[in-house]
Amino acid sequence: MDGKARVDAFGRFDGQSLLGRSSSGLSRRALVALSALGLVAGGQRPAHGGSPQGQLIWAVHFSLAPTWFDPAETPGMITPFLLMYALHDAMVKPMPGNAAEPCLADAWKMAPDGLSYEFTVRAGAKFHNGEPVTAEDVKFSFERYRGTSAALMKERVKPVETPDERHVRFVLKQPWPDFLTFYSSATGAGWIVPKKYVQQVGEDGFKKAPIGAGPYRFVSFTPGVELVLEAFDDYWRKTPTVKRLVFKVVPEEATRLAALKRGEVDLAYSIRGELAEELQKSPGLALKPVVIQGTFWLYFPDQWDPKSPWHDQRVRDAARLALDYKSISEALTLGYSPITNSIIPDSFDFYWKAPAAAYDLAKAKKLLADAGFRNGFEAGDYYCDSSYANLGEAVLNNLQEAGIRVKLRPLERAAFFSAYSEKKLKNIIQGSSGAFGNAATRLEAFAAKGGAYAYGAYPEIDALFAEQAAELDVAKRTKMLHGIQQILHERSVYAPIWQLAFINGQGKRVGESALGLIRGHAYSAPYEDVTIKQT
Repeated sequence: MDGKARVDAFGRFDGQSLLGRSSSGLSRRALVALSALGLVAGGQRPAHGGSPQGQLIWAVHFSLAPTWFDPAETPGMITPFLLMYALHDAMVKPMPGNAAEPCLADAWKMAPDGLSYEFTVRAGAKFHNGEPVTAEDVKFSFERYRGTSAALMKERVKPVETPDERHVRFVLKQPWPDFLTFYSSATGAGWIVPKKYVQQVGEDGFKKAPIGAGPYRFVSFTPGVELVLEAFDDYWRKTPTVKRLVFKVVPEEATRLAALKRGEVDLAYSIRGELAEELQKSPGLALKPVVIQGTFWLYFPDQWDPKSPWHDQRVRDAARLALDYKSISEALTLGYSPITNSIIPDSFDFYWKAPAAAYDLAKAKKLLADAGFRNGFEAGDYYCDSSYANLGEAVLNNLQEAGIRVKLRPLERAAFFSAYSEKKLKNIIQGSSGAFGNAATRLEAFAAKGGAYAYGAYPEIDALFAEQAAELDVAKRTKMLHGIQQILHERSVYAPIWQLAFINGQGKRVGESALGLIRGHAYSAPYEDVTIKQT
């Protein structure tokens, strides 16, 4: 605890200095203290005082997929949260100034022994069909969840208890310091859907016409074209200011900027390089760079295959040394993207600061020669999310200068991450994640045995990961998690590229874009805070 927590004039706890400490939320000591007093609670803010008006249009840089309409299928990436913050709501979630703000739960507490968490469902919270949010919906949403880390969570939690309509109790099989981090931010397990409606329309029906408890309700979806949402007047936090939100799919970067300049869209995601410089010079437009918790890397999924060149660490080391990190950041994100040399964001709890990344083409070539590839080698396909194909092109050029010859294979985002998680990709994967959490949640998905995106594992890492998961001493746990990150670095399991500065464009009509309001989050959120400029 930092000693700055306060109680206001109404006797309510101001937990921002504790709850907003980091992306992982509270320390266990703080949790116990607050839970014992019943103080982890969130209050409702007043509405803005009028009915929603107007429309804002976003130009989105990838094709939207119905799988992202359903919290149950949340993968280990930030993309679904672009939509979830509008359509749905969570018991506890990251919000401005608070990494674990009670939302559909108006209060929660952890038992002193750390073996159970009890949540109180917010009175008056409703789904878009007018039905109240109940404890049964909370239980159903957790049990239905099948996204990233689902198996891990369900292995550690006993059957969920619902003593009455407003109380939910999660009993753990053993103390687990990361339960709340996984439940509230690193996964979609705590984002609530209406049980009766899902059972009525079925899984496919829910994706076609999703109903949530968020600030905006579903209106229509045209695949490859746009998603339209409309304000939900009965949203518990406050009535949104803007009546209609439209997310238009515009994959081409130059087209997004042109639409923004013509006033056809109000916000454009992902404007990079020379186009970002052009945006800066455009009257009435604003460049909105946000350094997010989105790290990018090269992954070598064949490193566990003795027949693969990537099995030789000298080859993986060479790939890392071949990357001109600074030049890539300057060319694509105007130098805003920091080079942290890690797959863990520097804002996360338990982050280990790796040695600075080095660019040394001569040494890279020597390592390849020492590994038996004096003339380089044909490295096969280089897979990436198509919305970051320009990053792939820059990295590919660097690799080829060293003698690592690859072919760029961009895939649409949903298809890319599906193939990545289903272990279908080979050779080189340009991976990334902007998901909320801490170092442990990121490592669970990308480094530990059985992780959603881990193609292999190292026994030393698995041993440390299992040990830290049950360790309640923060200092000891920090040492273990630092140890895992050090092994990843020393063995070049990954070749980290950068921590992305997500550069966006804002048009003349926008008052509050909500970009950067939630620490580390890539997209506008919370949407109920978005405004149109008053004229």
